[in-house]
Amino acid sequence: MSTTDEETYVLDLDSILDGSARRLIESGEVKGRIAIHNVVIEYLYMEAKKGRSAGIAGLQELASLMETPLEGIELIVVEEDPRLRPEGYDEVKSILRKYAWKTNATLITSDPIQAKASRAMGVKVLFTGRRTSGRLRIEEFFDEKTMSVHLKERTPPIAKVGKPGSWAFVKLSDRPLSRSEIEDIAREIIEASIMEDGFIEVDRAGSTIIQLRNYRIVITRPPLSDGWEITAVRPVIKLKLEDYKLPEKLFRRLVEKAEGILIAGAPGMGKTTFAQALAEFYASMGKVVKTIESPRDMVLPPHVTQYSKSYADLGELHDILLLSRPDYTVFDELRTDEDFRLYIDLRLAGIGMIGVIHATTPIDAIQRFISRVELGMIPSIIDTVIFIKHGAVDKVYELEMTVKLPTGLKEAELSRPVVEVRDFLTGELEYEIYTFGEQTMIVPVRKVAARGGVEVVERLVKKLLPEAEVDVRDGTLIVRIPRHSSRVTARRIKKVRKLAEKYGLEVRFLPA
Repeated sequence: MSTTDEETYVLDLDSILDGSARRLIESGEVKGRIAIHNVVIEYLYMEAKKGRSAGIAGLQELASLMETPLEGIELIVVEEDPRLRPEGYDEVKSILRKYAWKTNATLITSDPIQAKASRAMGVKVLFTGRRTSGRLRIEEFFDEKTMSVHLKERTPPIAKVGKPGSWAFVKLSDRPLSRSEIEDIAREIIEASIMEDGFIEVDRAGSTIIQLRNYRIVITRPPLSDGWEITAVRPVIKLKLEDYKLPEKLFRRLVEKAEGILIAGAPGMGKTTFAQALAEFYASMGKVVKTIESPRDMVLPPHVTQYSKSYADLGELHDILLLSRPDYTVFDELRTDEDFRLYIDLRLAGIGMIGVIHATTPIDAIQRFISRVELGMIPSIIDTVIFIKHGAVDKVYELEMTVKLPTGLKEAELSRPVVEVRDFLTGELEYEIYTFGEQTMIVPVRKVAARGGVEVVERLVKKLLPEAEVDVRDGTLIVRIPRHSSRVTARRIKKVRKLAEKYGLEVRFLPA
């Protein structure tokens, strides 16, 4: 039973959402009358009705408190004015401060700003602080080799175990998880993220994306999904750029020249891990590095500022980055037209850009830009494409603009601006990009067939035309013939043409 001498406490919104009030009450540190203001219930109801995780988690917290009898605790719901309907989070906080002041109650809060504002009014405050100990249930599904955990109601928990590019799905238990278990795990994650341990990056009706320490967590619920589901991803390894054992030529380019970098690869191949290593490398060189992420899941030194797309529109990020002028900005990941526009604008403004992009082949990454920018500007925006496969650098392209007759065309008047895409390490031309009529062509340059090879072609031509200079370059057989050669006949020229055709080469005869 309660008495008039009992202390009265008012629960602040944050202390409900993060679970700190419930833990304080259940531990017995608080005794007396606990007042839950009706505006809190109304606010949580409206948030839950919109499908937002904070509303759902908050109502579950209050229900848990109400359903658990606790010795020495009297829980009451108070209502000052039935017509009072809070219009937002800040208004709820203001109403709770004023109510605690009017009733001479102690406000239980985990929000340091609310605590300061309340004390400034003369309100007694019990500050719960942040969660300092205890392992989350989601963490119990992880070991040192676990990349991700996948939980869904009515199905057994499974995990992706291994490393980028080499992993397998493993069933963690034969027992299916119930909806109530998934909801409890989700509520605990949301509570921890509301504290200083993480961020709720996106909160929509039906889905919530959270960055909690080094875990990226996606929670979905009906009606978006057919049941409650939690996917938690954690980086298994953190690599430095030196760990990739890059060729010296590529390392020098990253240090000296590359400023429009695309890091491409299929999902799960280690693109973000490489981008993180590159960002940390540039930061260690004394460069100013910033990132744009959604969610913010890179693990970087404190002096690297990480911006979230979820908390600002891209116009605001554009202004911030143009004014702060970082040496490099890592954009993880490029998805929408707005993302590409921001990348392009910042690169053309002179900021070094590192874009992470999903692509099944390295040329696909370049192709994503073709419909979004004029062809001639592409080499100014992208100078280096790094394709990641199975956690390692698989291919590197460099892009250059030139004016030439595209491979396969014969009329000199068809010369035009061409973007050459070369294998950076070998210098071999692999693709040409140019406009033909109203279409943009991406043409794989034909290579000498493996059955012969360059040396064989050159030897056979030299046998037919001993005085000629022979070179195979960019899919073209170039034969330089001395003006007064006695061995050049129409028959031999015809044989050289047939030889070139056999090996898939264009042929050009030039004077030596």
